[in-house]
Amino acid sequence: MTHTTTDQPARSASGAVVPVLAFAGIVVAVMQTLLVPVIKDLPQLLDTAPSNATWVLTSTLLSGAVATPIMGRLGDLYGKRRMLIASLAVMVVGALVSALTSELLTMIVGRTLQGFAMGAIPLGIGLMRDTLPREKLGSAMALMSSSIGVGGGLALPAAALVAQHTDWHALFYGAAGLGVLSIALTLLVVPESTMRAEGSFDLLGALGLSAGLVLFLLPITKGSDWGWTSGTTLGLFAASAVVLVLWGVMELRIPAPLVDLRTTARPAVLFTNLASIMVGVSFYVVSLVLPQLLQLPKATGYGLGQSMVVAGLLVAPLGLTMMFTAPVYARLSAKYGPKLTLILGMLIIAIGYGAGLGLMSAAWQSLVIAVVLGAGIGLAYSSLPALIVSAVPASETGAANGLNTLMRSIGTSVSSAVIGMVLANTANNVHGVAIPTMHGFRVSFLIATAAVLVGLVLALLLPGRRPAAHPQLRASSEEDAGLERAEEVLRGFRGRVLDADGAPVARAKVTLIDQRGRQAGAAVSTEDGSYTLTVPAQGAYVLAAKAAGHGPHALSATHAGDERPVELDLALPGETVPA
Repeated sequence: MTHTTTDQPARSASGAVVPVLAFAGIVVAVMQTLLVPVIKDLPQLLDTAPSNATWVLTSTLLSGAVATPIMGRLGDLYGKRRMLIASLAVMVVGALVSALTSELLTMIVGRTLQGFAMGAIPLGIGLMRDTLPREKLGSAMALMSSSIGVGGGLALPAAALVAQHTDWHALFYGAAGLGVLSIALTLLVVPESTMRAEGSFDLLGALGLSAGLVLFLLPITKGSDWGWTSGTTLGLFAASAVVLVLWGVMELRIPAPLVDLRTTARPAVLFTNLASIMVGVSFYVVSLVLPQLLQLPKATGYGLGQSMVVAGLLVAPLGLTMMFTAPVYARLSAKYGPKLTLILGMLIIAIGYGAGLGLMSAAWQSLVIAVVLGAGIGLAYSSLPALIVSAVPASETGAANGLNTLMRSIGTSVSSAVIGMVLANTANNVHGVAIPTMHGFRVSFLIATAAVLVGLVLALLLPGRRPAAHPQLRASSEEDAGLERAEEVLRGFRGRVLDADGAPVARAKVTLIDQRGRQAGAAVSTEDGSYTLTVPAQGAYVLAAKAAGHGPHALSATHAGDERPVELDLALPGETVPA
């Protein structure tokens, strides 16, 4: 029996759940930008060639992409809190492995384990849906979704400060400490969700998706080194297409797939995921361009000559603005819906990049760009989980948000490859050192603007908000939520109690039993066999009926906010009413 309530568990959740889950999201996002301040020094630090040193970043990206949909599905099946803690534990192990080595292969292993923690983002969103009251859900999911950018933005100055004044291995010790703290807080504060999806884990589907993603993302991240028209690059792209097509055919044929492709093909989910790729592209462009522009020496004629730490501090408002955008998003979404907030976010991003083309001549201008883009990206990122959650069943929240997080990762991967290629091809070679040019920076901003405009078109294609669907994503106050709950209590289960000949049974006792085996209500049938039962919340229940001269009868059914007719035939075994 699948538990699908979105309201009942909220009574056991404390007010600290949101900051603790958001902190976990920020911690795992830090892994993506942890080494950015020392990226140019990695070949020397690891005593290897520059092309090999890039694997330290590529490995984290690949493992994160693979982990997000898999951990989301495992969370739906076996418990989101449990899988969140497992993800953080793997990250801590990976950070300690990296902290204790300067050897390339071991470092890659550690970084791969660190990337595995990216599955924490969709798991946190799923936990919020399962444990929070609806009036808090919109802003909470917005903050969790934005934690990807918040963690990345805040990690830059912090990592730069550490790398500039201590041994670079201290970065990994710090990451391990943050991971241990996040695990402890999660164990103390976050309740486990009682919601479980039906079915078993699709191991073959997980292996197929992992292989397809690696074959696709590997040439994207390494194409500039191998050559975009090389046999290796094109061969891997072709192999990824074959594997993903075969994987898709297999997923459509099994009863409990890793990813429900039929749900994914719904316009609300499909266009949200495609728009997520464009948001991911736009987010990563500013992270690549501004730090380089700020740190280039003034002798170039356009560099701003800032230190590593100052450059990080000037870019940090990108993440801070995303964090402070979450409550603003909640109000806008409650009034206008997540589709319009996504469109608004896209427009602000486009304005930020467009204005940024002429705001590259002073350090304070970089600060303005970071703030504007942070507001736009924050609104866009905040809208994505609400759009996904409102379009999929509650039991698929983890897997669906895992896929959406994967789409953002694909966007950042594509952005990294394309912008890296643009900056390399437009760079000036000075004494054997490639120096990025202002022309390359502006072309990068134009690419980001184009990606956002494509995302804007995709957002416009999203279905409009349905008045009766998922009110938990729209309630903006305790009063609104209370009214919505009151309306739901007026609805519940109704039907008739029948005997073996189909005749109504009077004075039969009908008992409502909730997911935990507790009595949630009871009624006695009338002379014509009719009964009516109100319910405390949406979810899965058992209706047990008994009458004199008849044996007990139990039937499982799901209340989804409507008054669903359920007939209790005392002569038949229990049957299931689909949700």
